[in-house]
Amino acid sequence: MINPGIPIVGFSAWSGTGKTTMLRQVIPQLKAKGLRVAVIKHAHHHFDLDRPGKDSYELRKSGADHTIICTTTRMAAITEFASPEQEPSLEQIVAGLDTDQYDILLVEGYKHLAFFAKIELHRSAVGKPYLYPQDSTIVALACDEAPVEAPGIPVLDINDPMQIADFIYDEVYSGGR
Repeated sequence: MINPGIPIVGFSAWSGTGKTTMLRQVIPQLKAKGLRVAVIKHAHHHFDLDRPGKDSYELRKSGADHTIICTTTRMAAITEFASPEQEPSLEQIVAGLDTDQYDILLVEGYKHLAFFAKIELHRSAVGKPYLYPQDSTIVALACDEAPVEAPGIPVLDINDPMQIADFIYDEVYSGGR
């Protein structure tokens, strides 16, 4: 079980629903409320933070197992894994955060983990089933069409990021979930 000392809320949805887009809209709203926001995004594919020709890229490609890039305004750490089994768990990633520096942690992905509160994003055009009936950690549903049956949790408008940010602030951050 994760207990980072700050509230965690996840955004859970099927691929193509707009999790990253929603986070990009909600984060500024939470910042405007005075919150210091940390984000962990899980990706199911490879990615590069830097590009060929940059010093950090060349150092990493030369064989460094761990590379840290730091400036006066930003820091990034890149760790290479020899195999997928070395990927750290969400618990390990959170344990490595200096949570004294943040007020809330937003998590994108990890929809199958069941130890933090989540907001399900659902768009009918994606054509996937709702997640909330099988996931008791979903505390709100943000959708474009309300489900036929009442979900027993708050239903938010997926096209209203301010409403979603208000819910996070009022119910997750202030409510201490």
